[in-house]
Amino acid sequence: MLEAAARRLSTHGYAHLTLDWVAGEAGYSRGAVYHQFAGKEELALAVVTWVEETWTAEVGSPAAEADPVDALLTLARKHAVFCRRDVARVLLTLRIEFAGQDHPVGRAIAGIVDRLDADCADLIAAGRASGVIPPGPPPRETAAAYTSVVEAVGIELAGRTPYDIELMDRAVRGVLGLPPTGN
Repeated sequence: MLEAAARRLSTHGYAHLTLDWVAGEAGYSRGAVYHQFAGKEELALAVVTWVEETWTAEVGSPAAEADPVDALLTLARKHAVFCRRDVARVLLTLRIEFAGQDHPVGRAIAGIVDRLDADCADLIAAGRASGVIPPGPPPRETAAAYTSVVEAVGIELAGRTPYDIELMDRAVRGVLGLPPTGN
């Protein structure tokens, strides 16, 4: 049910999500969906949580690697692979739809993005302190650019293997000020 709702949100956004459509697409009765979710907002929040948990399981935490550069490059590459799934656009679609609005779904997504930006900023700061990432704009701004590039390249090149990973690597190396790999 959550995956069906995620597909709908990825392609049509929150405004066009209906519990009736999700029920039909997922093979549930309308009553079964309404038994689990009080309404569209509750379903969308459950989808946001499910996508975050799925992303974390498949991509992992950026702090999982000991080396900051390895952590940031690994996250970007795994995100490119994650974007091969049809539900990868959920957070981007909803983030755009709820931009500038005070809405529970928008706040949930902003929290996810803020946590990821903060984790990446910490890695960038650590990489700069150790000398493996060159000086540049403040870590928080660099992290925001990094996560934006990861999101954009992942979505735009979704499934275009092996170029999705190759171009992801090039893009994030550029944002971080790292030399190219020589590909």
